[in-house]
Amino acid sequence: MNIQYILDLKPNWTRVVISTLCGTCLIGLLVKWIHRVRADSLILKARNRRETNLLQAEEVVRDYNDSHPGAYGCLIHSLSARQLTLSLKEGSLVPEDVLFSYMTKALEANKRLNCCTEIMMESLNHSKSMDSYKDGLLYGVPVSIKDNVGCKGYDSTCGLLCRLNQPALEDSVIVEVLRRQGAIPFVKTNVPQSLMSYECSNPIYGTCVNPHNPKKTPGGSSGGEGALIKGGGSLLGIGTDIGGSIRIPCSFSGICGLKPTCNRLSTKGISSSVKGQTSVKTSVGPMARDVDSLALCMQALLSDHMFTLDPTVPPIPFNTEVYQSSKPLRIGYYENDGYQHPSPSMLRGVREVKALLERAGHTFVAFKPLKMEYAMNDLIIKAFFSDGSSTLLKLVQNWPIIEYIRETIDEWKRCDLDVLLCPVIGPAFNHNYSAKLVCALSSTLLFNLLSFPAGVVPVSSVTPADEILLKQFKGNFQDLWDREFVQAVKGGEGLPVAVQCVALPWQEELCLRFMKEVETLLTCH
Repeated sequence: MNIQYILDLKPNWTRVVISTLCGTCLIGLLVKWIHRVRADSLILKARNRRETNLLQAEEVVRDYNDSHPGAYGCLIHSLSARQLTLSLKEGSLVPEDVLFSYMTKALEANKRLNCCTEIMMESLNHSKSMDSYKDGLLYGVPVSIKDNVGCKGYDSTCGLLCRLNQPALEDSVIVEVLRRQGAIPFVKTNVPQSLMSYECSNPIYGTCVNPHNPKKTPGGSSGGEGALIKGGGSLLGIGTDIGGSIRIPCSFSGICGLKPTCNRLSTKGISSSVKGQTSVKTSVGPMARDVDSLALCMQALLSDHMFTLDPTVPPIPFNTEVYQSSKPLRIGYYENDGYQHPSPSMLRGVREVKALLERAGHTFVAFKPLKMEYAMNDLIIKAFFSDGSSTLLKLVQNWPIIEYIRETIDEWKRCDLDVLLCPVIGPAFNHNYSAKLVCALSSTLLFNLLSFPAGVVPVSSVTPADEILLKQFKGNFQDLWDREFVQAVKGGEGLPVAVQCVALPWQEELCLRFMKEVETLLTCH
């Protein structure tokens, strides 16, 4: 507003206008200042509480290690989850030694990676009284838990200030079943703000970094889990996946992970920042250093106890026969989904794994994902970022998603496939690129939309030759996002390269069997 016009008004009007303008501005500034002060105070208190918790854990761990100098640390960390439970049940190891060994490593990893949000101190007492859980499939196994997975007495912040100081009143179903199976949840792990990112940073706990290179992100939203497991601080963790949030951190950090069919595992007690969004639903799944640990975790969780606690979960126990089968597979594959071209290293990973599987006697069939631009632009992105939910409401009313799933399954059956091999996003991005590259999520988001079980297995690492090829990368569209993608993944020499393994809904055991086949062939190669 022109100030001279105000001054030329009658005195009473001048005073009213100036007072109103100044008052409005001052009130606005005051409100912003109050919110900023309140936010800063909440953050400071949360960080102080976390620091106190970590220092307390360090002191307890140091005292234990000083009084137990022969606690078999190196031996413990070399064992898979299955090997560890066998050693614990036969008595060659005790749960308390195992927990303190992993807690020591978790605290060390956190100092480097900022991957943990809180140590569950009551787990120390729990490890001393484990005899009644000796029949559990995960007896004595320390398990890390993603921030948004409910644990009694602990916040599930989703990286949001408004979720602070609201501890869960009870365990989520997943955590309760883990405890019943003898596992010891002992640490909660870092996430991105709101979970809706594949970085791993929030204003409460700060930025988690990649265990291979701190200039790289560990991915998200289960980024703290991936970093902690690869950093040696956990051998088994629980993550969630709504667009790749288990598979991306596994790809970026170089571990194994499984996104099950939606509702194969209970989501009761799992927090979300986007409640009511139903077109692409969250899945809960395990993350670990090896495939067999994933399978053991799934076998433990798919129990009568879970089906009783959450009757909405189909009572389908783990099919060990399918997982242990050795019959040749008919494998579909593609190298490029037509939406986001994979990086040279990830493309090479798919080709090398395909060659190994062919030599092992498996049959390959070319498979092309259906209508990827329609799937990404209309069925996924518009649903996530809809205008006042009107697009989402139309999706719910018209069910085009269901039709797309049926068309894909029909094509899968026409090709007579058992499983599918395809790329996964990677290698690990440089920090602050994920928000610019939602399009790069097509390799993982597709299987959330379809609700197909999908897992990731590390198979190689980025070579100097891959970096040279990256300089020549054009992508599918030669547009701004293809150029940004190059900037996101460059400088990746030595980082993990992974592939994605997929099966039809409710066939997690077959998906894991395929992942195990890939892992075994690479070990023998």
